[in-house]
Amino acid sequence: MRIFETEMINYLRLLLFPFSIVYGLIILIRNKCYDWGWFKSQSFDMPVICVGNLVVGGSGKTPVTEYLVDLLADYKIAILSRGYGRKTNGFILADPSATALTIGDEPMQYYRKFPQVTVAVCEDRVKGITQLQGNHDLILLDDAFQHRRVRPGFNILLFEYHKLLKTQFLLPAGNLREHFSGYKRAQAILVTKTPASAGDAQRQALSKRFDQGWVPAFSALQYQDLIHLYTSQSMAMAKLPVNTVVYLLTGIANPAPLVGYLKSGGTRVIHHDYADHHAFTSTEISRLAAAFRQDKSTEKIIITTEKDAQRLSAAGLQELLVDLPVYFLPIKINILAKDKLTFDQNVINYVSSYTRNRTTY
Repeated sequence: MRIFETEMINYLRLLLFPFSIVYGLIILIRNKCYDWGWFKSQSFDMPVICVGNLVVGGSGKTPVTEYLVDLLADYKIAILSRGYGRKTNGFILADPSATALTIGDEPMQYYRKFPQVTVAVCEDRVKGITQLQGNHDLILLDDAFQHRRVRPGFNILLFEYHKLLKTQFLLPAGNLREHFSGYKRAQAILVTKTPASAGDAQRQALSKRFDQGWVPAFSALQYQDLIHLYTSQSMAMAKLPVNTVVYLLTGIANPAPLVGYLKSGGTRVIHHDYADHHAFTSTEISRLAAAFRQDKSTEKIIITTEKDAQRLSAAGLQELLVDLPVYFLPIKINILAKDKLTFDQNVINYVSSYTRNRTTY
């Protein structure tokens, strides 16, 4: 079955490849117009750090953004996101009335997690930065590497480890938003989801994908304690008995690392898998709850991601799960010790030495 699926994917890519050529030509011309100054690109007289990637979703931008918030805690920070999945438009500041529907799931996660940080959404990043710049020391742009109308002072470009091992295709045949050479616009490259089995030789070989001058830092996912969706009580993953049945609910781009992590602890995973930023319906959550209640297993639990948890707070969903053991599993990134000092210092140096003498053009 898996061989058949692989052949079908390869056949589909072949059919879509001509469209990828056209798409790639359009993106190439667009980027050159920005590089040559034919299209307007605006910089700002304050530190602006962009966290982005070259592929569609799944590279770990959210935990990296949270890492930067902790790293730069001495500064007054604003996080500006487009707000994928929201049902609103324009510039919106997160406030106590915000929900995943009004600002998006990832901004909602930032807002709940970092009360000291300003969180805003706007599809027009220039407009968003203009609204925020007067009251903040720096701005973090979540997923704006292809938003060329803004010229950030510091671009952090993420690459998922396993995807770097494979040949990547441009949309729509593959997942690349732009040509791989786009990494040369970055000031820092961070490889995410590096497996523990990757030794120095493997990491050095992967680093050769990039020209000299772009030395990637490597990081891995670090799963935290489970947190109850409604009571906020925490529970260590190690406390889950072996053979626990996990009903896993995800609406993220790449759930494979999470599934692998859960299975590595001896749990049996029943995966309710949906597309990235999926708006869960009452029918879908009722189906999950019914399957969980009908399961005769002695040890069982419902686990979701922290991002998905933001969407489970929607009206009509909480009462379907409120009497069940529903937990979300936060993640952090752990930059390898040999790379962490350099990566952190480059970011700190950019922010701390920044002068407000830059011109807007």
